[in-house]
Amino acid sequence: MEYVTPFDERVREPVAHAPRPEDLCGRTVALLDINKARGAEFLDRVEELLREHGADTVRAAKPSFSRPATGEQIAEIARGVGLVVEALAD
Repeated sequence: MEYVTPFDERVREPVAHAPRPEDLCGRTVALLDINKARGAEFLDRVEELLREHGADTVRAAKPSFSRPATGEQIAEIARGVGLVVEALAD
């Protein structure tokens, strides 16, 4: 019998975070709902706060939380925005 561990033991190089903008005024932020319960409710509140700080928002949703966003969906989001907020759950 072969034992398969659920842990990823590969060592990866750290990746630096993207630079953060000085402010949100005039920026477009995509709000990505992964389609788990109450994710849209969370993003509604985040959207409200972003707009109070001058940001424009667009919404996107994955068809299923159990699948990654498609390359096409990622490309579509990336074309029109500078920032993304993803609603995770649990």
